[in-house]
Amino acid sequence: MADSTNTFKPCCLTSFQWDGTPEGREEKLAGLPTYVTGDNPKAAVLYVHDALGWQFGNARLLADHYATEANVTVYIPDFFGGEVLDRDAIFEGRWADLNIADFRARNERSIREPQIFAAAAELRSNGFEKIGAAGFCFGGWGVLRLAQASLVDAIICAHPSWVTNEDFDNINVPVLFLAPEKDANFPDEMKVYAFQTLLGRKSTPFEWVHFPGVAHGCLTKGDEKVQGERAAMVKGKETAVRWWREWLE
Repeated sequence: MADSTNTFKPCCLTSFQWDGTPEGREEKLAGLPTYVTGDNPKAAVLYVHDALGWQFGNARLLADHYATEANVTVYIPDFFGGEVLDRDAIFEGRWADLNIADFRARNERSIREPQIFAAAAELRSNGFEKIGAAGFCFGGWGVLRLAQASLVDAIICAHPSWVTNEDFDNINVPVLFLAPEKDANFPDEMKVYAFQTLLGRKSTPFEWVHFPGVAHGCLTKGDEKVQGERAAMVKGKETAVRWWREWLE
């Protein structure tokens, strides 16, 4: 069985700061500190963040784009219990200064899945008629689980980490995959399994967007100095906006 749950690779954490200042606010969702942007009372997106957490500027700016361009209210809860990895170490590539094994142990799927499910359930109880979920890296497995449980109406799964083949079985809602070519966490054999599994579910709409030449993490954390990465980020954002407009309006 293919399995990418072992660890984060350094490419998960390589980053740079986008220009701009996030425009949202901080509230609580399911008891968790949460970044909120947008004001549509009918359509929401639960954004399950990557290893850089809920306060990461790139994630908040991307959420702002979703809110403005797709007319949704976006929520990014803190699924790391207040922990923030050393971003200076990440930006400078000092991987030895990061204890990723212990970080992973504190954020196992069994620990964070109930929080992710509770956040989606609270959005539904708050009266949102349509709910989407977007997951990047760490968040990828979370949105797949939400889709299996039919707790949301559509999902976007982007370069997921910590996933197993079973996460792609019995997906019950429309799913968009954003898949960079170079991805040790979502290797080709797992991509093939996921694609074929979704293809076999004749009644479940899905789309697959392949990003040639770019690496895992580029859709939120790519470096504009690396050929193709800025274009991939823009395409990923625009594809997501179009997806939300299709399934959440």
